[in-house]
Amino acid sequence: MPTICAFRGIKISIYWNDHMPPHFHATYGGSEVLVSIEELEVLEGTMPSKQLKMLLGWAAFHQEELRENWELARQKQGLFSIEPLK
Repeated sequence: MPTICAFRGIKISIYWNDHMPPHFHATYGGSEVLVSIEELEVLEGTMPSKQLKMLLGWAAFHQEELRENWELARQKQGLFSIEPLK
């Protein structure tokens, strides 16, 4: 599970050989969410509201990079890091 970004205690990863639809995993403390890359909606899990809002804002800004990393993961290629939230 390659970590592609980390900021403010949130760690974002995309797994190789993961199921559709395209999504990423984000963890914060003991919480984890799966977020759809296309819809930017939580598919599964929970996270505190403040962190979830930051995460979704970051994802909207980096949606194309998330798509590119998803495709690389599907092809079992190396993923690239994405700029964290500042």
